[in-house]
Amino acid sequence: MQGKQQLLSVEGLSVEFHTRDGVVSAVRDVSFSLERGETLAILGESGSGKSVSASAIMGLIDIPPGRITAGRATFDGIELLGATLATQQSINGRRIAMIFQDPLSALNPVYTVGWQIAETFRIHGVEVGDTRTEAIRLLNRVGIPDAENRVDYYPHQFSGGQRQRIMIAMAIALKPDLIIADEPTTALDVTIQAQILRLLKDLQQEGGMGLLLITHDLSVVAEVADRVVVMQSGEIVETGMVRDVFGRPQHPYTQRLLNSIPGRRGFTERPAESREILLEVRDLVKDFGGFRALQGIDMALRKGQTLGIVGESGSGKSTLARTIMGIEKPTSGQVLYRGREMSSLSKAETFAMRSKIQVVFQDPTASLNPYMTIAQIISEPWAIHKGSVAKAEWPDRIADLLTKVGLKPEFARRYPHQFSGGQRQRIAIARALALSPEIILCDEAVSALDVSIQAQVIDLLKKLREEMGLSYIFIAHDLPVVRDFCDEVIVMQKGRIVEQGRTAQLFDAPREAYTQELMKASPLLDSLLQPQALVG
Repeated sequence: MQGKQQLLSVEGLSVEFHTRDGVVSAVRDVSFSLERGETLAILGESGSGKSVSASAIMGLIDIPPGRITAGRATFDGIELLGATLATQQSINGRRIAMIFQDPLSALNPVYTVGWQIAETFRIHGVEVGDTRTEAIRLLNRVGIPDAENRVDYYPHQFSGGQRQRIMIAMAIALKPDLIIADEPTTALDVTIQAQILRLLKDLQQEGGMGLLLITHDLSVVAEVADRVVVMQSGEIVETGMVRDVFGRPQHPYTQRLLNSIPGRRGFTERPAESREILLEVRDLVKDFGGFRALQGIDMALRKGQTLGIVGESGSGKSTLARTIMGIEKPTSGQVLYRGREMSSLSKAETFAMRSKIQVVFQDPTASLNPYMTIAQIISEPWAIHKGSVAKAEWPDRIADLLTKVGLKPEFARRYPHQFSGGQRQRIAIARALALSPEIILCDEAVSALDVSIQAQVIDLLKKLREEMGLSYIFIAHDLPVVRDFCDEVIVMQKGRIVEQGRTAQLFDAPREAYTQELMKASPLLDSLLQPQALVG
């Protein structure tokens, strides 16, 4: 990095929050720097202080309850902490842009995405000629299909991964000097993730942009970062060049993160599942207006089986999940549970069936009621399905479920907004486990989790599968996790199943060109951990 100009300097940053349980020190004495054209990754578990550090730099911490107690943050010679509103407005969005972790919360639901991208130019007084044409160009650049028409769509009409791409389009619109990317690829499938990472690197080469990457995804760090800062419990525990930290980790916490990578403990071939079919889909078709989202889907889930479903955003994975759950009605075809078509069940039978099939959605912010405590959220299924768990047992069961998904029992008194994105997803998983279901449908259920908690949750799901004979439909874009967890995999593209087979066979020898491209786009992180592979 010799000869490059320092763009951002953070020195001795400390941030605390005042809560009903006392003062929480979220960030303690954090210092790092970033040069023009450099990519610095801040890596750590959910709750380690990564996002709080970035929010402090951008002036986005709510004060109160938050308070910056010490430190400095200098951007291109300008002091950011305590800057006037006019200074913040001249920098935020135009010179420093932020890509947030949760695009659904960051996008306005009542305006089209094209209008919101154009608003970026209007707010900052930037003349670009036809803002609609520029919005289409940006949508095309981040990989939104049919951008000329979809520029007039609203956020709810896009998948989770597509909404994240729209956020990235807004962030790069004004070609900022610095992008702070908070988990920018969490919701993206591997091919679009690779495309976005290439795009960010291209922008750096064009204008010397600095990139501060906040992530729990070690493969992303290995792919694009020059240096890495590892945080634990609000403090920096290790820092250095990526090849050095990943190749020769010094701190026990860093070593634990690297050891949690899916597959590093070896892949095991499970014995064949029971022949008993729990759930079957026959020639399923789903239309939205003139668009066919599902085209003749056939699949079966057996008792004790974990069936993985992979494919790019917009391939129909989540639509299939929503149709199986009865949230969407099929245009034609059948969904059968234990041989009975779900649409033929009585109200009482449907209600009973709901306790046997639970779901963990992709977006925990949308699925957790912000007005309910965590205890109320987890116990809600017991209140609905009366008699499933005696009320006197609720506190102990809640504590046990929180512990199983890697959270503290005392968190039961808090509300969803008091948790990071990864922590909220763990709460959603705890709720899904509450009724001891027969089938759990996981729609990107671990995509927001850091690797160590991801490994913990996957181990938990494996244990429950063996102990209780649980079956899983596991929708994911993280192929190493799918390979580690699933017995059989379905590959979807444009609403169709293009390939299906046993996991080891499909990963080792994919037949279809589309499957082969998915495999190529997924970083082989185990090889990236070798220092020689990271050079250059």
